[in-house]
Amino acid sequence: MNPEMTYPTLDQFDRAYFIGIGGIGMSALARYFKQLGWEVAGYDKTETTLTKQLSQEGMEIHYWDLNNSIPKHFTDKEKTLVVYTPAIPKTMGELLFFQHYEYSLFKRSEVLGIITQATKGIGVAGTHGKTTTSTMLAHIFNESTKKCTAFLGGISTNFNSNLLIDTSSEYTIIEADEFDRSFLRLRPFASIITSTDPDHLDIYGDSSQFQEGFELYANLVHPSGVVVQKYGLNLPCRANSISYGIEVPQSNFNGTNVRSENGVFMVDVDTPSGKWLAVELGIPGIHNAENAIACIALSLDLGLTEAEIRHGLKTFKGVKRRFEYIIKSPNLIYIDDYAHHPTEIQSFLNSVKMLYPNQKITGVFQPHLFSRTRDFFDGFAKSLSMLDEVLLLPIYPAREEPIDGVTSDALLEKIDCQDKMCISPQHAIDYLSSKQAGVFLTIGAGDIDRIVEPLKQAWS
Repeated sequence: MNPEMTYPTLDQFDRAYFIGIGGIGMSALARYFKQLGWEVAGYDKTETTLTKQLSQEGMEIHYWDLNNSIPKHFTDKEKTLVVYTPAIPKTMGELLFFQHYEYSLFKRSEVLGIITQATKGIGVAGTHGKTTTSTMLAHIFNESTKKCTAFLGGISTNFNSNLLIDTSSEYTIIEADEFDRSFLRLRPFASIITSTDPDHLDIYGDSSQFQEGFELYANLVHPSGVVVQKYGLNLPCRANSISYGIEVPQSNFNGTNVRSENGVFMVDVDTPSGKWLAVELGIPGIHNAENAIACIALSLDLGLTEAEIRHGLKTFKGVKRRFEYIIKSPNLIYIDDYAHHPTEIQSFLNSVKMLYPNQKITGVFQPHLFSRTRDFFDGFAKSLSMLDEVLLLPIYPAREEPIDGVTSDALLEKIDCQDKMCISPQHAIDYLSSKQAGVFLTIGAGDIDRIVEPLKQAWS
């Protein structure tokens, strides 16, 4: 563990206030403290399905800046833990109030660091695949005798939550987020690292600093633990290092013969102790087969049996917005996916093409962040050119201001696809609603999920 990092314990607190409570990672923490019996409240910018669920679970949530009018129950600064997201403006009144009166303020990753002090934390890091892989791993452990507590970056279809609690388990599984260097605040005992493709260059500056961030993270893993990393990453670490891959014979764990048989996705796996034939996966996708290999390697190292691991992989139902089938009928397939980086999009589309090789594939894509679109402009154009028809939504700005020349129209010009257009979300719904057959995809990490239900209703 990182000897320079010291955190307080949670014993002094009995209530938590979240600034940005509706975020997928923040809401998992909010649910955790609520289940511990704490009072939980907080702010978010907009009401969503998730914030409505949190309210129904007994949390007091508001959608405007209260400035210094904090709910009375949270004015006791000695007993109140304040958790905030870096996405919140530094000038926000509530944040300034808590800073002025010297409350205990922590980022989400710091709170996860506190929680993992008392358990064996298993981090899942990587530019791509960490949400699906961490959720898959949590399901495998939950179905085994080991059990786990898990804080996830997506909603698990198996347990319909981003939080899993088992106080009897010594393991805590965490999605280790590289954004804002958050994963450097964790204390992992073991970790999976899926990829280090450059991203968040608005934070890191350049690809070498991004790579350095992952090297620092890998070295945080406890010397008696294990780092399972994709073959070729070659991240130095103090712990035992295990490599994995698909069709990479040099790796310690190698997946081969990825295939779909009678609608069942499966892969053969070469392990150091022998070959596992026909490992069934509950969700499709070449990238998900690769994620499964990583989970096999780590689970075996931590003492799970082959039977437990096979069962977990076979019964895993996936994560909301990760290769999520919305409609699966004989004539019309509709899949929603969170992919928002060129490599993720390429991997997603390769899997879709493998499953539906002879069908027209139409994709609606919403670029996420002006800076990411600028930094990977050619990569987005290349990956989206794999589609038969492209519908581009306006760029989702999130925390950013527009950048001159960085627009969906400019990206559209670079896409090598005959059927392509820039389109508004409502126009996309109207346009696609008239289609009766084909494979349709919604892709992106912004608010493109808002068109999912209208499309589902139109096609149902």
